[in-house]
Amino acid sequence: MSTTTPKALHDLGVAELAAGLRAKQFSAVEAAQHFLARANTHQNLGAYVALNEGATLAQAKAADARLAAGTAGALEGVPIAHKDIFVTRDFPSTAGSKMLAGYQSPFDATVVTKLADAGAVTLGKLNCDEFAMGSANENSAVAPVGFDAPAPVRNPWDTTRIPGGSSGGSAVAVAARLAPAVTGTDTGGSIRQPASFCGITGIKPTYGRASRYGMIAFASSLDQAGPMARSAEDCALLLSAMCGPDPDRDSTSLDVPAENFSAKLNDSIDGLRIGIPAEFFGEGLAPDVRAAVDGALKEYEKLGAKLVPISLPRTELSIPVYYIIAPAEASSNLSRFDGVKFGHRAKDYTDLVDMYKKTRAEGFGDEVKRRIMIGAYVLSHGYYDAYYLQAQKIRRMIADDFQNAFKDCDVIAGPVAPTVAWKLGEHGNDPLADYLADIFTLPGSLAGLPGMSVPAGFGEGDMPVGLQLIGNYFEEARLLNAAHRLQQATDFHLRSPL
Repeated sequence: MSTTTPKALHDLGVAELAAGLRAKQFSAVEAAQHFLARANTHQNLGAYVALNEGATLAQAKAADARLAAGTAGALEGVPIAHKDIFVTRDFPSTAGSKMLAGYQSPFDATVVTKLADAGAVTLGKLNCDEFAMGSANENSAVAPVGFDAPAPVRNPWDTTRIPGGSSGGSAVAVAARLAPAVTGTDTGGSIRQPASFCGITGIKPTYGRASRYGMIAFASSLDQAGPMARSAEDCALLLSAMCGPDPDRDSTSLDVPAENFSAKLNDSIDGLRIGIPAEFFGEGLAPDVRAAVDGALKEYEKLGAKLVPISLPRTELSIPVYYIIAPAEASSNLSRFDGVKFGHRAKDYTDLVDMYKKTRAEGFGDEVKRRIMIGAYVLSHGYYDAYYLQAQKIRRMIADDFQNAFKDCDVIAGPVAPTVAWKLGEHGNDPLADYLADIFTLPGSLAGLPGMSVPAGFGEGDMPVGLQLIGNYFEEARLLNAAHRLQQATDFHLRSPL
């Protein structure tokens, strides 16, 4: 007679935890305590920036009461952690910046509220690049839990490497089994790229699908919340809870009802047309990444999908377009941080203008200052038409390129990033090196399309490689179905670094 060893709680995904909680195999309090202990054990990774055991256990006890009463939500008792770009009442909300050090919000972000309404229990807040500006999570100005000073987040597959950004703490928490699920935000690839670098699954929904209310703004026409977890099945459960209209509080929220993204996960993908953009497989793509992506595409062919060559001719233009539009919006959004109403204020100043200058000089990090200056420049008199307006015109052309491609295919596939995660400090003081790493994620972001990263294998140094899937507007269910079918045929998403 064979016996199977029961999985440790941290080895269970969202769906498994939800099922175990409903079956009374363990309690929400036990699950919360287990993950809190694990977060404290692995503080060296720098993933968490705030924990509040009292608040977490109070939420877990309330979840247990609902489970006992038979009034449980879809995610009742499942632990989750939030990127520190979402405001929360029970935890500080800093956006990884000295400018908001110690800020305690009087309300929760809509995404946080929706997940709580579904029964999720908040473990804490996760490290991120300052104001979500970065591709490596080396730009955080907040000390992680267990640290006395700001420190970069470390990739659990190799702690000498970056985890990706800006949702690096989120990706590390899932990969290292410090949380079964997390929230992230994606402005130019900040869910997909760290998910790829850390070997987990992450999805950015169609722009406007999830409310931006309570999400500290970077670039308002690009920022979008999304879930990160181990599998497409788990992401589908989370996304179903996160999405839905919020017109009273978010003017960018779409009037599209919430959807059960789990319903079509097991549908056949026989005959699915997968577009392969020539521009995603050029000279800059590392051979190890290409090999992993090609391997995943072969799996799709075995499952009955058809690979279709397509073109996205303005892919290279996405970098200059993004790095004009995003800084322009950032310079506007970050003007509210002036030391008057909330956040950091300089101690010594002579008048109001001097207070503004010193507060912003002290409170913002180098990358944030760089983007504010670029944004202010491209919006200034004499340069608006030459830069910002032209960038918006090309943005529309990039979106049109995708629509032309979708005439010939159902989804688009390719790499998430040109390389695996690089070494901490490797790009040094060269921000352009980080910017260039976003070449494959930026086009979909500029077009507002849903996109996701799915574990596809391993490259140089045994580091994870993600496959990017991009769908047409509101095609999240199709993406999740394609990802789920791949994960049923492979085990990359099940592998753990710890």
